[in-house]
Amino acid sequence: MFVKEFIDYLLLEKKYSRHTITAYEADLKSFSVFFEKEYSLSDISTSNYSQIRSWIVALVDGGISNRTVNRKVSSLKTYYKFLLKIEHIDKNPLTKHQSLKVSKKLQIPFSSKEVDNVLRCLVTGSDFKSVRDRLIVELFYATGMRRIELVELTLGDVDLSNALVKVLGKRNKERYIPLIPSVVSTIKEYLSLREEVVSDSEIQFFILTEKGVKVYETLVYRVINNYFSEASSKVKKSPHILRHSFATHLLNEGANLNAVKELLGHSSLAATQVYVNQSMAELTKVYKASHPRNKNN
Repeated sequence: MFVKEFIDYLLLEKKYSRHTITAYEADLKSFSVFFEKEYSLSDISTSNYSQIRSWIVALVDGGISNRTVNRKVSSLKTYYKFLLKIEHIDKNPLTKHQSLKVSKKLQIPFSSKEVDNVLRCLVTGSDFKSVRDRLIVELFYATGMRRIELVELTLGDVDLSNALVKVLGKRNKERYIPLIPSVVSTIKEYLSLREEVVSDSEIQFFILTEKGVKVYETLVYRVINNYFSEASSKVKKSPHILRHSFATHLLNEGANLNAVKELLGHSSLAATQVYVNQSMAELTKVYKASHPRNKNN
């Protein structure tokens, strides 16, 4: 099956992050389980498009969203491309596959007021948990980093003397993001309390739990969801929406698109363009509501 070799290829040659590789492994396992159950075969490298299509249909029938199904199929397609590369197969069964249609969901960012309300609530606490939670919110909103990027931050990534944070993004691509004074102040407060929680100098991860271990993605999501549930009526309240708010608010204030692209760690402007569309949608809404020639239309 060459799955181990495929994973090594993603890690060592393609330089994919461990988080991404874990997703690839899960997708291959999902298909492997289906393949063995439905066809009594264990080597997925021998599968054909008809068999893969049966898996796709089963996923859709099982309530899996088209977006998630497309991601799983993409993992499988990459696997077969690898098998072609090492000449284990002579044809990729997914070459002519067309992705399922996905409706574009409008990601509604938090307003500046909603973010301010959350931070105003958090600033009243001075214990480790309160300060850590405030730092998590501030880092997302002030840097636009991804959830996994925040979780993987180390002490060495934070340069207070130059007010910079080094972020390891997708495909192990590093980028530096400036820190505003209020975040630097919160970091200093957090580091002081962090020393009381953990004395072991070998623990280099930056954001920790109250037990002195590295935070995990579910906890970070819960922090954002819990606090913003009190301040916002929006349906989705997650770290990604805070990242979305960071980009949208910068563009609303006139930030250069290329600069926002670099801060977000996007590989192309196309990925950043969605935030411009969001800003234009908001601008159009305000324009239509305010322009005197439109009020009677």
